[in-house]
Amino acid sequence: MDEKSTLYELEFPVPQVTGDEGTGPVLVHAMEGFADAGHAVALAAEHLRDSLESELVATFSTDELIDYRSRRPTMEFSGQEFTDVEMPTLTIHAIRDNAGRPFLLLAGAEPDLRWERFVEAVRRLSDHFQVSSVVGLNAIPMAIPHTRPSSITAHGSDQEMLGDLPRWGSELKIPASASMLVELRMAQSGYDTAGLSVHVPHYLSQAQYPGASATLIQSLAKVTGLDLPVAALENAAAKVRTQVDAEVSGNTEVESVVSALENQYDAFNSAQTEKASLLAAEEALPSPDELGAELERFLADQVDTSTADQVDTSTADQVDTSTADQPDVTPDDDSDDDAQPGSAG
Repeated sequence: MDEKSTLYELEFPVPQVTGDEGTGPVLVHAMEGFADAGHAVALAAEHLRDSLESELVATFSTDELIDYRSRRPTMEFSGQEFTDVEMPTLTIHAIRDNAGRPFLLLAGAEPDLRWERFVEAVRRLSDHFQVSSVVGLNAIPMAIPHTRPSSITAHGSDQEMLGDLPRWGSELKIPASASMLVELRMAQSGYDTAGLSVHVPHYLSQAQYPGASATLIQSLAKVTGLDLPVAALENAAAKVRTQVDAEVSGNTEVESVVSALENQYDAFNSAQTEKASLLAAEEALPSPDELGAELERFLADQVDTSTADQVDTSTADQVDTSTADQPDVTPDDDSDDDAQPGSAG
């Protein structure tokens, strides 16, 4: 690894990130920007750093990666002079979950520039820390109501790690993000990768929506086995729900929109539940060997049946022929009027 890379600076001494079993850490990337509806990704990353033991591992150079004219930093002005500036940051922290298991969190502003160099730097750092798998967090606006739990869609190269989480299920072409490129390139480099995209009500995509952050953390724990806290986010989500309900109440137009979204959400989930129930009720599918044996028995039965039919038909023909060759010995009736047609007069 090139520790003199112009894209990042490592802390010294480097924090310990190897688990007690000697396994490498999971790398979680949670970058703000393109795919961060409801600021769910930023809130999730902040929650992980603040609620768990964390140490700074590396800091990326935003001068190299961020276009300040597209996302201008915020300046503070006292009325007489400029007193401070809030520059974007992009860092990697080593964090330990509730059970003491370490993982890495790459979080901060999504790079505007040098994506391929940035991803290569992430790969080098992952090699150095012997990362075991890579999981990305995303949040996208969807036509769902705030009165229902945030849903999630999973994707990635490691289908086993994703378990039973819902998938997209169809091919798409969409604008790229740095997070998507990290997932792609890391998978191409041989890492097991996963991506978690939480759905945020489209009418709240510009506001902070901690309910989606809680769903991201819960899903992250599910796919990685990490023991992660969510109580603070769930409490914040309850407060936001109360505030949004108060805003919606009394506004007939907005209430009708929310009601329509609820019906759509419930219908979809009902259909998915019914489908899962039908699949669960099905018997186990036979193995290829069992199918082959069954086919052989079927063909054998067909041959036996065909042979039996041929024997029966041959016997019947012989009987008919034999009968036709015999002379008519049926005695005539007493009256000539009853004689068969064609008989002698």
